[in-house]
Amino acid sequence: MDCSRMTGEAAPVEVAEGDSVIGATVVMDGRLVVRAVKVGAQTQLARMVQLVERAQAEKASVQRLADRVSAVFVPVVLVLAALTLVGWFAAGAAPAKAIGSGIAVLIVACPCALGLVTPTALMVASGVAAQHGVFIKNQTALEAARTIDTFVLDKTGTVTTGRMAVIDVATAPDVGRAQVLARAGAAEAASHHGIGRAITAYARAEVG
Repeated sequence: MDCSRMTGEAAPVEVAEGDSVIGATVVMDGRLVVRAVKVGAQTQLARMVQLVERAQAEKASVQRLADRVSAVFVPVVLVLAALTLVGWFAAGAAPAKAIGSGIAVLIVACPCALGLVTPTALMVASGVAAQHGVFIKNQTALEAARTIDTFVLDKTGTVTTGRMAVIDVATAPDVGRAQVLARAGAAEAASHHGIGRAITAYARAEVG
């Protein structure tokens, strides 16, 4: 079974009667009969989607800070704009001049970017990460990622293409390289196993 789409592990996994099989895995060799024990929202894929949606809905500390600042800053800006309007009227300015000055204060000081850009940036970041196979548990974890200086990985498929390849072939002194490749390629030609496909592709590229 090729489970790399869900686990990221490039090496095929052997399954026997009674073993659990994750959805989205691919049968590489033989015949497989499965019985669905979890459907809909209970599947692992659905839980992963829920994880991404929950991460997008949660607020990071920087977003909560922006909300607190906006809650105070917006009323202050409205008061300043009103004072500007009244001040220009009191100074004898024309209505158009007074209203224009009040609107200018609102436009210049309005913290729209602070309240809108922060949650939008976090939501887009978690969505793009999910498209690349990175699932973020919450926005706090995303915010803390900027301080990471060490990555510890337990799966080769996490940082590789997940496709096995032959690097080199070593033969005995009295055995020809082309002969070994031809026989190995012929033996693995009908195999759907990852290693078998890698041997077949290398043999075809080297021998033809």
